[in-house]
This record gives sequence, structure tokens and C-alpha cells, in this order.
Amino acid sequence: MFLLAAVAVFAVFFANVALGAFGGGGFLNDVGEMLVLFAASVLFVAAILKREADHKKNNGS
Repeated sequence: MFLLAAVAVFAVFFANVALGAFGGGGFLNDVGEMLVLFAASVLFVAAILKREADHKKNNGS
């Protein structure tokens, strides 16, 4: 769930950067871009930590 959310938030970031690169003008300002990228990073880290915890729980380590 966290990983899908991270991918979705990163897709918003990527779409904004791609629109800006092709001259369409992004829909987020610099601070908005930073916050979206930060949210994607936090969600990705949460997904990795959850997966690691599940792995440890299933293997009994």
C-alpha cells in the first residue's frame, strides 16, 4: 500500500517536471515540488521498513 502511494506521488512529481521541461509550465511551484518529492521519499521508506518488518516476522529472526 505504501509502495503504491509512493509511486503515485512520484508520478505527480514526474508529470510536473515533464510538463515544465516541455514548455507547458508545471502546476507546482518549487516548494510544492519539494514537498511532493519529500512525501514520495517518506512513503517509499515506510514501504521498505514495513516490508523488512514483515520479512523478519515471517522468518522468525
